Amino acid sequence: MSDEIREVLGWSEWTAEPLTHNAMNAVTKGIWRLRGDRPVILKVLTSADEGGLGWAASHDPRHWNYWRREAEVYADGLPELWKGSGLRAPELVAMVERDDGDVALYLEDAGGERLTFERHAVMARQLGRAQGGSLAPDRPWLSRSFLREYVESKDVPYELLDDEAAWRHPLVGEHFPPGLRAELVRLHRDREWFLRLMESLPRALCHLDVWPNNLLARGPETVLLDWAFTGDGALGEDIGNHVPDSVFDLFVPAAELPALDRAVFGAYVRGLREAGWSGDERLVRLAVCASAVKYDWLVPMMLRAVDREQLDYGGGRPVEAARRYRERGAAMMFLAGWADEARRLADAVAL
Repeated sequence: MSDEIREVLGWSEWTAEPLTHNAMNAVTKGIWRLRGDRPVILKVLTSADEGGLGWAASHDPRHWNYWRREAEVYADGLPELWKGSGLRAPELVAMVERDDGDVALYLEDAGGERLTFERHAVMARQLGRAQGGSLAPDRPWLSRSFLREYVESKDVPYELLDDEAAWRHPLVGEHFPPGLRAELVRLHRDREWFLRLMESLPRALCHLDVWPNNLLARGPETVLLDWAFTGDGALGEDIGNHVPDSVFDLFVPAAELPALDRAVFGAYVRGLREAGWSGDERLVRLAVCASAVKYDWLVPMMLRAVDREQLDYGGGRPVEAARRYRERGAAMMFLAGWADEARRLADAVAL
């Protein structure tokens, strides 16, 4: 790697700092911040590793976890379709096809700050402008059926939803809201209906991994990182991912979910309208709410992991178990409300 850095960046001296990422995903071999003449991010993509359960790399260009997709996004200049929206990707410095088959992406270190509560709405408005002002392109490496494939790829102990002992565990009994179990059983029962519903809604080019860890506020712009899942999705699906993920990984307290939902959805629709989109707002809201199905797997996995050490994203530090179960339980109850709203909206628009 040293010779490559000297050749690509022209540096004689530098330091490399490993950055937190989803180590279970076989697609990402590693991410580093290089500091030399200027900071640069190095991300290495690979198909050689097996990854964690449900995170294997794929060679199918339409697969949700196609290993080369992010390289294709940058080589194509796809994020330029959203130019002028205020939302952008880091600039590509260089791309190297390595002899061992890996791909090295040298990217702008965009800097910036994590989103404040107010900046969530700014980002959503920018995303609305981006998705409302551009047609969904067709590229052979864009993901298809992301939501379905992602949900079905996980080895989930759904039988624990009916396991009395699992629900009597103190961590669960003390921190999951009353009634959550019944709502999750209903969501799982209706999973296929929700997936078909999402597949029937208006389409857009979606990032499909919009959440606080992939967003940086830089002046008036928002920089969106990690384009590995990019592809076809429902208009509003990215918002349906961002809002709950803000709580699941403890960026926003669960108590603020209703306010976050209102602010982000309202801003997103404003952005769509500003870009000239004139469709039925109810269909966008339906996509946001029906996105609750993406998290059908979460609580059964938490029931299985209840006696394990709880670690933060990337597995670097422990997280207080009571806080995680309390916040995620409250967020899942909120998503049960989304699922009910989706059922009512689907009736209202005759879907």
